[in-house]
Amino acid sequence: MILSLPAVAKLNLFLHITGRREDGYHNLQTLFQILDVGDRLHFTPNDTNTITLACRDTTLAGKDNLIYKAALLLKPYAAANAGCHIELEKNLPMGGGLGGGSSDAATTLHALNKLWQLKLTTAQLAAIGLTLGADVPVFVHGETAFAEGVGEHLQPVQLPEKTYLVVTPACHISTADIFRHPALKRDTPAITLTQLLQSEWHNDCQPLVEQLYPIVAITLQWLVEYAPCRMTGTGASVFAEFPDTASAQHALAQLPANCRGFIARGVNQSPLWAALADTDDNS
Repeated sequence: MILSLPAVAKLNLFLHITGRREDGYHNLQTLFQILDVGDRLHFTPNDTNTITLACRDTTLAGKDNLIYKAALLLKPYAAANAGCHIELEKNLPMGGGLGGGSSDAATTLHALNKLWQLKLTTAQLAAIGLTLGADVPVFVHGETAFAEGVGEHLQPVQLPEKTYLVVTPACHISTADIFRHPALKRDTPAITLTQLLQSEWHNDCQPLVEQLYPIVAITLQWLVEYAPCRMTGTGASVFAEFPDTASAQHALAQLPANCRGFIARGVNQSPLWAALADTDDNS
């Protein structure tokens, strides 16, 4: 049996950093918008007691990949001989601020929970995922959500499902480097979700990233000619909302040569849930 599941992208529609914690992490407020496109993973369970990972990009098939780490975290809950071969179709750019690695990990947790018949709850999987990264829980829950804390306190939000053009310039940005940088703005006042939904949205990381990575600033200058735009996460990806697919495709056709881009639909529930439900119906 091969179980094939999506690992979708996210956008941070806004990202406010409200303070630095004693443990070095940051408190933030953000709105995670789930998208309907992303990577895809294929899981083939076996009884070899080993986890193997393959990808066309062999640099992504190592033991430092969050997919492999997620699988190892579930091994103590599984039968002694439980194993799996995992193949990753990597479509999302690395270091783009789209949550690809975290989403891959979340899909892995759901897949192996099912294939190994672990019967862990979504809340348990999210708690396990949090040890891998602050963005993993939102993908485990699979809902567009308002997030606080380091990103783990989630409140589902129903948003109008809009069309986005997502553009990633040719640079890789380290999230850790941005959050360590002394010039990062860390004092945006925390406000309620109701206030945030009525406010002008911004990303506290964007001014610093534009300064450190001029190609991001140049890409935003190009995209704003078509629609209001901003950066997601710590970059490098930027995005704009369009009224329809045709207008997004018009902008995408003019994409600068040093960028890659895709059109996606914002959704309130991840396609991962529908895919898991399909496997339940067919089992």
